[in-house]
Amino acid sequence: MLFILLGVMAGLIGGMGIGGGTILIPSLIFLTDLNQQTIQSINLISFVPVAIVALFVHFRKGNIVSKLSIPLIGSGILGTIIGSKLALKLSSVILRKWFGGFLLVIGLYEVFFKGTKKK
Repeated sequence: MLFILLGVMAGLIGGMGIGGGTILIPSLIFLTDLNQQTIQSINLISFVPVAIVALFVHFRKGNIVSKLSIPLIGSGILGTIIGSKLALKLSSVILRKWFGGFLLVIGLYEVFFKGTKKK
């Protein structure tokens, strides 16, 4: 039941565009004994259906700018290939620390800089 609730929470947050992995990855680290690569793989595979639904909803609302989307998709695929190969070469401990550092930086940005007007 706990994992179902976790999936619902990650899906809700992912559907809002925040990123369900911010909930799913730390939760799986604390609740399971899986290694970091496996946990991140679970996050990525669970992201696919959420992304498809979000894409459909945003497409219907006219929120997608095709001119920007094509280069982002291409570079995203390239980054995914490089990141996946790198993640498999790193130890779980290093990968976990990098992910924690990434979340810290994003959290600090959200607290101190998000919503401030650019001049």
